[in-house]
Amino acid sequence: MIQDTLSHAALYESLNSRFAKAFAFLRTVDGTQALGRHDIDGDHCFALVQTYETKPVEKAKFEAHRKYIDVQFVYSGRETILWAPLSAMKEETMAYDETKEAALWKLVPDVTPLHLSAGHFAILFPQDAHAPCVEWEQPLQVFKVVVKVAVD
Repeated sequence: MIQDTLSHAALYESLNSRFAKAFAFLRTVDGTQALGRHDIDGDHCFALVQTYETKPVEKAKFEAHRKYIDVQFVYSGRETILWAPLSAMKEETMAYDETKEAALWKLVPDVTPLHLSAGHFAILFPQDAHAPCVEWEQPLQVFKVVVKVAVD
């Protein structure tokens, strides 16, 4: 897991062959992008543009992916993403689903909260269980882009 601001994204581009394309796309985000999927490099790298209101922690579930790395970028608003190592997940609520490219678990007590505000991103690898979209002090509307980057 990595958390930083978009102004430092170049520091991480060498970690995956597609990160440069992912961050180039994120640098174009201005809040006017249509919601939904935006292809960057076909199924190897694509963006999911979304807007939502953050939810209370009691409604959060951990998720993890196998084929993709998430680059979660908050353009406006702010949220908390709860992080824990995948090995800490105890009670599965949805077995890995190939079509959803995710598995889900109930919250665990030992988590690290990542606070993301406008301009911040988190890189979440397959070993990083994460519960996104959690309110940070109060519910807020968020405009976020999640770039799905295929694992090399």
